[in-house]
Amino acid sequence: MTDLTLYHNPRCSKSRAALELLEARGLAPTIVRYLETPPDADQLRSLLSKLGLSARQLLRSGEDEYKTLNLADAQLGEEQLIAAMVAHPRLIERPILIAGDQAVIGRPPERVLEILS
Repeated sequence: MTDLTLYHNPRCSKSRAALELLEARGLAPTIVRYLETPPDADQLRSLLSKLGLSARQLLRSGEDEYKTLNLADAQLGEEQLIAAMVAHPRLIERPILIAGDQAVIGRPPERVLEILS
């Protein structure tokens, strides 16, 4: 089995549910509490590549920072959105499971099972 890494927020019910699903299968992913140790820009670019998503698709639009920083502005480019997520990690959608060169957002939590082999 490939090493697993879970970008996790223990206060998020979806994140806790994803972790429980993995543990129920005897899996113990490396936990990254991304609010405490946020990814840098390079790590975020790598994560986006594994997810096959743009930075905008990884943004949590319901967070206060999204509105405060006017991140709905379609003129903002990829690097500006990545910089916003680095500075304000609450903007990063969660949970995210990484398995090798693949990653998936666990919404719903059962999606984390899609990349396990």
